[in-house]
Amino acid sequence: MPETSTAAPAEPGTNWAGNVAYRAARLHRPAGLAELQAVVAGRERVKALGSRHCFNDIADTPADLVSLDRLPGEVELEPDPDGLGGTAWVPGGARYSEVVPRLAARGSALHNLASLPHITVAGATATGTHGSGNRNGSLSTAVVGLELVRSDGELVRLSPADPGFAGAVVHLGALGVVTRVALRYQPAFQVRTDVFVGLTWERLFADLDAVADAAYSVSVFTDWREVTQVWVKARTDEHDVVPEEFFGARAATEPTHMLPGTPVENLTDQLGLPGEWHERLPHFRAEFTPSSGEELQTEYFVPRRHGRAACEALRALAHRITPLLQVSELRTVAADDLWLSPAYGDDVLALHFTWRPEEERVRALLPAIEAALRPYGARPHWGKLFTTGADELAALYPRMAEFRELVRRFDPRGAFRNDYLDRTVAAFD
Repeated sequence: MPETSTAAPAEPGTNWAGNVAYRAARLHRPAGLAELQAVVAGRERVKALGSRHCFNDIADTPADLVSLDRLPGEVELEPDPDGLGGTAWVPGGARYSEVVPRLAARGSALHNLASLPHITVAGATATGTHGSGNRNGSLSTAVVGLELVRSDGELVRLSPADPGFAGAVVHLGALGVVTRVALRYQPAFQVRTDVFVGLTWERLFADLDAVADAAYSVSVFTDWREVTQVWVKARTDEHDVVPEEFFGARAATEPTHMLPGTPVENLTDQLGLPGEWHERLPHFRAEFTPSSGEELQTEYFVPRRHGRAACEALRALAHRITPLLQVSELRTVAADDLWLSPAYGDDVLALHFTWRPEEERVRALLPAIEAALRPYGARPHWGKLFTTGADELAALYPRMAEFRELVRRFDPRGAFRNDYLDRTVAAFD
């Protein structure tokens, strides 16, 4: 098929937040697998685009970008013989908002979801994106298979039986263009969301583990001067949260946005109203755009045992953080064995920052935040803004050397190499 059908000289545009303008000379939108393989094998440098919800240059390249939004494919379900779970093969360009209705319609569920369902499965799992819950691993922990096109154009299928699979799941786009992801699913469940206000720092720190363990998924919102809200998402078959009081906080009596004064229409239902898993675990409804994109995001993960100390370090910077902040969210993520997962080897507390769109000022502040969190082994979210370099990241990830070898094996010619990988992984040094 001629190149004109898959690539155009038009500008590839920006990421969702508008703070990254992609430099690619061409944007390809292949309509078939063979076409994708030809593009990957025939280009010097190539990167895949998902929902563009990363806030840094992880998907940037000066050469060729590939979007999978035209690649054909359906969600294919492979039930277990006992009918209690199974595997869902998901197209590389599919968003969670497209996948979860298919699972829900057959009485099935994923173990967790991110705050918004508008992101692609391939992009979210490649960067260790997560939901919340002491016993819930990141979205990447549901991955039980990958199909990807290597830089030589070959389609490769990986399973947990393959050496290096644990290194290939959170791959940062360094191994190839993912065409399908296999997710482990389970029986469906219902969730209720209750919002509480008035929790004090003193009570949170006194009962931090108990607060995080009070329900299936718990999110604590703060501006670092005070705790503003707590969103408690309980499985109706496992927990019965008393709505009148939560560690001294009182239940909200009307739907509440994490950003005061913001309309609540795009939020999933609150006030303890039970609903299906996919209609409660995200904060935002699939049918609404969560916001205009006028924000920046940063996130760091510290071992849960250091959670209080890390929060105290950030509270000491509140005079610098709060003026640039829209809101921060604290969530827990269970440990896993994925080499580049921010939760590798440790249960973690995720410290998330949604910033005002003032990138120069935010970037100037990040080194101070990273210095404050450095004693606690903070790992940055791979898809958000951070300044931590390759040497420090290698010390934070004990399997980094093995990941570099995996990159060299899958991409010996460096087709998927870019400035981001040189800066963070240094896979080709």
